[in-house]
Amino acid sequence: MIIDKLSNADRYAALNEGISKALHYLNNTDLINIEPGKYLIEGDRLFAIVQEYDTIDSVKEQMESHRNYIDVQYMITGAELVGHSIFVDHQVSKEYSPEEDYMLYAAQPDFFTQMATGTFMVFYPTDLHMPCIKIDTPQKVKKVVVKVAVNW
Repeated sequence: MIIDKLSNADRYAALNEGISKALHYLNNTDLINIEPGKYLIEGDRLFAIVQEYDTIDSVKEQMESHRNYIDVQYMITGAELVGHSIFVDHQVSKEYSPEEDYMLYAAQPDFFTQMATGTFMVFYPTDLHMPCIKIDTPQKVKKVVVKVAVNW
């Protein structure tokens, strides 16, 4: 798991070619004016999903993880809380869906981090996460999730 400002993206370029390309995309795309939707960068190996939504309460939410993709999430505008845990022996509440590449966990996060405008987070398959959570009251956010194939 990585949490940092996009202005520090160069620090992470050597981690993985796919992550490097994802951060390059974030730094070189007009994200303020981009419309919500899916954008192919390198086919199904690297693509972006731009979202606009209202943040929600964490009470009914669950943490998720992925197997085939690393998430590089970037907050374009707004702010939300993201819950985190490192996978150990968490009980699965929704079995893995290969079509949607996620599974859910009933446990509550170990901690929450504020993701504000200009912040990015990288979630590997062992990083359980619960995004989209309101800080005090619901607010509209615009975020992009770049999906990086694990088997780059």
